[in-house]
Amino acid sequence: MRATVDFLLHDWLRVEQLTARERFADHSRETFDQVLDTCERIARDKYAPFNRLVDTEEPRLVSDEGGERVILPQATHEAWRAYAESGMLAAAQDVELGGMQLPYVVEAAANGFFAKASVSIGAGMLTTGNANLLMAHGTPRQKQVFAHAEFAGRWAGTMCLSEPQAGSSLSDIATRAEPDGAGFEADPLGPRYRLRGHKMWISAGEHELTENIVHLVLAKIPDADGRLVPGTRGISLFIVPKRMVDAGGALTGERNDVALAGLNHKCGWRGTTNTLLNFGEGRFRPGGRAGAVGYLVGAPGEGLRCMFHMMNEARIAIGMAAAMLGMAGYEASLDYARQRPQGRPLAGPSQDRRPLAGPSHDGRPITGAGKDPTQPQVAIVEHADVKRMLLAQKAYAEGALALELYCARLVDEQHTGEPAAAKEAALLLEVLTPVAKSWPSEWCLEANSLAIQVLGGYGYTRDFPVEQYWRDNRLNMIHEGTHGIQALDLLGRKVVMAGGAGLKLLAARVQATIERALQDASLAEPAGALAAALQRLGAATRSAWATGVPEEALANATPYLQAFGHVVLAWIWLELALALAGRDGAFALGKRGAQRYFFAYELPRVDAWLGVVARREAVCREMRPEWF
Repeated sequence: MRATVDFLLHDWLRVEQLTARERFADHSRETFDQVLDTCERIARDKYAPFNRLVDTEEPRLVSDEGGERVILPQATHEAWRAYAESGMLAAAQDVELGGMQLPYVVEAAANGFFAKASVSIGAGMLTTGNANLLMAHGTPRQKQVFAHAEFAGRWAGTMCLSEPQAGSSLSDIATRAEPDGAGFEADPLGPRYRLRGHKMWISAGEHELTENIVHLVLAKIPDADGRLVPGTRGISLFIVPKRMVDAGGALTGERNDVALAGLNHKCGWRGTTNTLLNFGEGRFRPGGRAGAVGYLVGAPGEGLRCMFHMMNEARIAIGMAAAMLGMAGYEASLDYARQRPQGRPLAGPSQDRRPLAGPSHDGRPITGAGKDPTQPQVAIVEHADVKRMLLAQKAYAEGALALELYCARLVDEQHTGEPAAAKEAALLLEVLTPVAKSWPSEWCLEANSLAIQVLGGYGYTRDFPVEQYWRDNRLNMIHEGTHGIQALDLLGRKVVMAGGAGLKLLAARVQATIERALQDASLAEPAGALAAALQRLGAATRSAWATGVPEEALANATPYLQAFGHVVLAWIWLELALALAGRDGAFALGKRGAQRYFFAYELPRVDAWLGVVARREAVCREMRPEWF
């Protein structure tokens, strides 16, 4: 994988060019490589050997006088310690904060090694995202007390959105936040509230890896009549620490009123604690009163806007995790296929050809290729159908990795580029984020399924790692915005916002790649195929919205998302083929093979998906519950 990462970063994305910018001026290819080397080593030594361990030894609860605690394997503690000491939690932060001022694209690539080695041990995604949100929306004191402690690895972070009764429907959350008495606005850590409610599916919601946990909680502030404002307008964001702190950030020794109600037992990601948390049930009483103490972040009613800062980062990280799990399964099944002998080559034209049952269309017997049982067995990697499954995995996983790094590169452009380029990068990122989260989650899951198939019966056992990769990857279509939500976001908002400006910008980028590829005779055919698919995508988008009725347009949002993603990935693969110009050898030939596979086997799927979108197929929205 490292050779692929280096190719994507240096030969395709040209990340060394970022060192010409003031923020990254102290870096070079050498420093980037040192970061990658360090993370690759930690992942190899502290994560990969324990991936099966954390899958079988799930987090467990113990009770004592301090309440319920979560016990994790010692390997998880050591992995967290190694990761925190590497400095990666603060990698993108200013040097003055102990950071490296590392480009996000390099940070994302480096964190990919941890996701591949053991996604459920984790690499601080939520902690970094939590701290980054506070750096963007918190007060100076909130940044100093909470975010800086998270960057240092002393405290960890979560995001608390979903509730048992609401799920993805954040407008229906019922957690309340009421002012904590007279003078509540004067607390140096921010306006102080008392929260009561329940949060579900909270990853890393309870553990003892760090001395404190910083929960970022969405809750509603009641109006003057004590009622919660319906919809998303009344949602605010609060810092709710597990343990209380003073204005200087020191622990007071007092527990906040946040109680662990239980652990969720998951199909995969079993090494990550996933919790149900109760806020304000009265088990702990900071200041002698029930109610979890929370400090307002930003303005009242702006909670969802602030939280999306963290959610969008998380969506790119989830796409990267899915890509890395796809890569892990691909490498495991490729290694198996190279070693597993089974079957013999089909006979050539001069060898015995025995008739198969039935005549051909012209009446002559159908003859098939026989096999010579005296010949030695061959490794299954020699069989065409196994090559098909390996090519699919390679096309999905390496394409997904390229997509995530491209999006990460857009983040750097958004924050450090010239104004016009930064504006374009932000717009392009808006359109691509639903794809960056969803496409790897769907198709690298399929890659993991194919990895199991390559191993056959062995793949379906726990003696080999590929079944765990599938189980771990299955979560990625669900969390941080389900597949359906990403589809609605893409077709319902992203491609039509600002008069379709984002879609037009993406189409212009794709068209520029097509024009470059048309200058290369070997790429002219795929360039033409991509041009036709791009045209059909634009036409289907217009047809979907032709009536202006959202219900009609959005009924087929998921097929639209699938088609859109495949067009984007075809573009990515054409870009990679152009970046391989002048290169020979197995590395380049392998990637050209994956590009050929994607255009031959995957891009044609777009027509069927766009067909139901363009005609606004009504069966899904007209189906009545009782008909099922």
